[in-house]
Amino acid sequence: MKPFTEFHSRVPVFDTSDRHLLICADVLYPRSMAGTLDSKLNPLLRRKRVIRTRDLASLGLPRTALETPLADGRISRLSHGVYAVAGHDISEHHSLAQAAVRVPHGVVCLLSALVFHELTTQTPHEVWLAIDRKSRPPAEGYPPLHIVRFGGEALKAGTALHQIDGVPVRITTPAKTVADCFKYRNKISIHVAVEALRDGWARRRFTMDELWAMARVCRMENVLRPYVESLA
Repeated sequence: MKPFTEFHSRVPVFDTSDRHLLICADVLYPRSMAGTLDSKLNPLLRRKRVIRTRDLASLGLPRTALETPLADGRISRLSHGVYAVAGHDISEHHSLAQAAVRVPHGVVCLLSALVFHELTTQTPHEVWLAIDRKSRPPAEGYPPLHIVRFGGEALKAGTALHQIDGVPVRITTPAKTVADCFKYRNKISIHVAVEALRDGWARRRFTMDELWAMARVCRMENVLRPYVESLA
């Protein structure tokens, strides 16, 4: 029987369009291919705390590249296509990072934004996320999401990008969050909106100009006016 190396030397160059040869490569080179996968995958695992299968595409890796780190505990599955990387400390707002990975075009808003800005005593069990009115709702997964539809300028104005556990997360600013809370007061209660307004103003989390600018975006000037006047 000829040595394995001699047999390999007769194997033709692999073509990604040839399914049979790809299968042969998996059989003949399990160790070398695993080493190649790790050399590309490990920098990603060191850099990010939460990854999605689509992150592999930019590295030219197949989805099956996650099978080994999943089996040996380097990553854990959070939901469909979303994985947490072991060995990283996570913050108290980790669920916001997970939500941003699931829905990159979403904006953390309302109760979840209030918690992030420390403007409420509420503890929502869902991540409140704003998406465009025309966007498809995200599939079910973890963390659970409370989807709110914003349109046009209401979705774009008054947002800031924060880095949470290595993930860029768009969150409404304190002023925009307060204006949104008054707009959606029937969903979260007027008491929560008023608490956020008073606490935010007392702690100088926004200026009055910022608040009125966001009130105009949300068309909440008339609703907010009596509550703002009571702050004096």
